[in-house]
This record gives sequence, structure tokens and C-alpha cells, in this order.
Amino acid sequence: MIAWFYRVLTVLAGPLVPLLLKRRARRGKEVPERRRERLGRAARPRPAGRLIWVHGASVGETLSMLILIEALLTRDRALSVLVTTQTVTAARLMVERLPEGAFHQFVPVDRPAYARRFLDHWRPDAVLWVESELWPNLLDAIGRRGIPAALVNARMSARSARRWRRAAGFFRHVTGTFALVQPSGRETADRLASLGVTRLGPVGNLKFAAVPPAAEPEALAALRAALGERPVWLAASTHPGEEEVCLEAHRRLLAALPDALLILVPRHPERGAAVAALCEARDLTATRRHLGTLPGLGQAVYIADTLGELGLFFRVAPLAFIGGSLVEIGGHNPIEPALLGCAILTGPHVANFQEVYAGLMEERAALTVDSAEAMGETVARLLAAPDETAAMAGRARQAAERQRGILDRLLAALAPLLPRGGSAA
Repeated sequence: MIAWFYRVLTVLAGPLVPLLLKRRARRGKEVPERRRERLGRAARPRPAGRLIWVHGASVGETLSMLILIEALLTRDRALSVLVTTQTVTAARLMVERLPEGAFHQFVPVDRPAYARRFLDHWRPDAVLWVESELWPNLLDAIGRRGIPAALVNARMSARSARRWRRAAGFFRHVTGTFALVQPSGRETADRLASLGVTRLGPVGNLKFAAVPPAAEPEALAALRAALGERPVWLAASTHPGEEEVCLEAHRRLLAALPDALLILVPRHPERGAAVAALCEARDLTATRRHLGTLPGLGQAVYIADTLGELGLFFRVAPLAFIGGSLVEIGGHNPIEPALLGCAILTGPHVANFQEVYAGLMEERAALTVDSAEAMGETVARLLAAPDETAAMAGRARQAAERQRGILDRLLAALAPLLPRGGSAA
């Protein structure tokens, strides 16, 4: 009943979709010249041969997608991979980082006519969706065509599980398209099973299989030279409401370590100017990487408002606060800094990576801070005790390394669903 009602609503809402997309474009949430893709209209021809469609909504899913895409293309050089995302930032990152053989389109709005148009053009041989995005009309269209589909690196928080239990039948209907659901952690596996999902694959977070993000050698050398021997800490992937806490913590830290530097990386680089204004309001001198500058001794804060350079900053900071965790975003990925040997700080809101953080806490590789006072005191203590910080970072790296076999287990589980030989298209 819910599935029927949802389908009718999305059909009736059709005339409103172009208006909604225009409004989103004015807010920077759509690319105006690519709005047709959101209506299921392809921007390029379908390549000949075997094609797999990989979908993830936003930046959070891109790392998992890249790992999987590179593995698929390595195993089948004749394969093409269609990658879809919803957010503009994720699209930009995909265009920059997709390997040869993969290309990007925006996912269509979840309306039956758009789903049909999209699938009629691309005719994928298999479909792999990443993490937690479920669009009923698209999944229904995939299922009706009998296209093999899997949900990989699936995440489900306790809050989401409670909500889905109120519509457990609808959840089973939506996920019934997937021949395989691969949970990112044991708690997610238990929640999925409690909701009636039976086709569960190997448990493990695909992000553990990532190659640590790269850093351009010349840029790394230049940044290290600029930093010299200064005490440095990093606040990565921060959101509004978190920068204020980090800046207040740093202001407190400067009383003990006057030459300390905070490298602050906002989750959305376009907020660099806003973060600079926050620094100015607190009398903290700052410079922005977007403007082509490096931090000098006169700056207390370096605003890293560029995209795709976190690998650079994780390599120069002995400890990193990972954002999205002081506000109710659910936390961001701590695996990259763990693999690169950072001691990790986080706020209390880590539902998106709860099991990863639980493992890091158990290994004494991460600490929780919930205020500017706690953050300032913890950063000051760790910067004053480099041996303790290095030991904590080493434990983080070891914990991450132990989980890296998930990619091979996942590929083995996916093998029966993936195209072999000729294309089904």
C-alpha cells in the first residue's frame, strides 16, 4: 500500500520537478546545464559492451565507490562503469577522480517516467548501490527488468532502523530488488536482519580497503617547509557550529602554545570565506589555501578551502578532529586519517561510523570531545606529549589495516551478479 501511494504521489508531482530543480540550482545544489540528467535524459551515448551502474548519493559514498570501481575495472578491462551521484560536490569529485573506463551522470529524480527513460538508455548489465540511499521507483524499475542488483557497504543507524520498523513491509519491498546486501558492520547486519533482509553478504566497511588519499609531493614539501617545527593540529570536514568550537579550542590552546597552528578544512570548500569571517571575529589571524597562500608564522589558522587535498593535511598533522560529529550529522570517515597515522578526536555524534569509532575507541586510538574546553585541553595535552600521540596514531593505523580484506570478500560475493563475456544490452 505504501509503495503504491508513493508511486502515485511521485507521478502527480511531475509538473513540480522542473520548478524544484530550478530552485535548487539557484541555491547551488544543482548544475543548471546538467538538469536534464535529473529528468533521466542522458548527456552522452551508452558505450558498447558490458556496463555496470554504480550509485551513491553524496561525498560520503564517493570513497567507497572509487575503491569498488577501480577493482571492477582492474578485473575487466572491457567494462564500462556508469557512476551516478545526487550532490554537486560529489559530482565534482567524481569527475576529477574517476579512472579511465568510468564516467559520471546525475541520478534521475525518483519518478517512474524518469527511471524508465534512464534505464532505457543505459541498459546496465548490473547495478551496485552504495551505503544507504534507497529510491523506490528506481529500484522497482530495476527489479521489473530483472537486472542483477546489490547494495554494498550498507549502513543503517539505530534511528533509521526504528523508523523503518514502522514500515517494515515497505522496507522489504524496496530492498527486495537487491540480490545481495553487504553490511558495513555487525550492528548494521543485525538491524537489516531484524527488518527481514536475508540475502546478507560479508560484513565489513569497504572504506577500510581504500588506498590512503594521495598528496602531491611538491605541495607536501612546500607545506612542511612552511610549517617548520610549529605545533599543528587538524580539524577536518567541519560543518557550521563546529568551526566555532574548534576556533575557541584553538584560542585556548594559544595561551599555552602561542605558535600553534590549526589547519581547518570545511566540509564544503565554498564556505572558506565564512570561516575566515569567524576567525576575524575572534581575532585569530588566518589565511586561505584557496587564495594560493601557505601558512606563515603570523597566522594562527590555515583555512584549507580546497577540494581533494585531505591526504596532504593528514600527512602533516599528528592529530585530527573529524567533523560532522559535534553537530548531528552523524560523523565523517575516520579511516583515512587512521591509515595515515593520525591520532583521532571526534565529537559524540558518530552514527554514520559508529562501529568504526567503537573499534578505534577500544584500541585507544581515538578520543571523544564534546566542547571547546574539552577539545582545547585534549589537543594541548597531546601536542605536549608527542610520544603518546604517536602511539595513539600507531594504534589507529593498526586497527584500520586489520580490516582491509573486505574488498576481496565482497568481490567474491558479487561475482555471480556481475556480467561475464557478452553484454546483456
